[in-house]
Amino acid sequence: MQEYFKKIIENIGEDSDREGLRDTPKRAAEAMKFLTQGYQQTVDEVVNGALFQSDDDEMVLVKNIELYSLCEHHLLPFTGKCHVAYLPNGKIIGLSKIARIVDMHARRLQVQENLTKEIARTVYDVTGAKGVGVIIEAQHLCMMMRGVEKQNSVMNTSMMLGTFREDPRTRAEFLSLVKS
Repeated sequence: MQEYFKKIIENIGEDSDREGLRDTPKRAAEAMKFLTQGYQQTVDEVVNGALFQSDDDEMVLVKNIELYSLCEHHLLPFTGKCHVAYLPNGKIIGLSKIARIVDMHARRLQVQENLTKEIARTVYDVTGAKGVGVIIEAQHLCMMMRGVEKQNSVMNTSMMLGTFREDPRTRAEFLSLVKS
């Protein structure tokens, strides 16, 4: 990757041997590896067995999980927050594992619509929940610093599975809790 970043720097008209840029290809390669570390992770590694028997059947919601991802169209960042809820069905998942699932999927080249679905399906499959709801609110630098250049635009996406899709009361409770 370092060689490719060096070529990019040179192709935009810069001197890759200039003092400030000399180590940039190495730093950029390390940054890209970090920003895309989700490709090196599996759901099993992330969850790490943190599923626990429970007779709880009330909604579990984790709000405002910050996320950082790279737009697969321009390789520019999009950042925001994710809200994840599920209705347990005999099992609950360790609290931090929900945020780790968000990170695993976000640390890949993404579009927000697919990211939302991937998070929802993973939580649904791993927990065996009766239902899952995911909402992501994010700002995209590909819209803010290039192209249309709209600084205050926020994209919202949602995915509802199981009872969150089928039962209007469950969906309404989730949406109400996210707003509060």
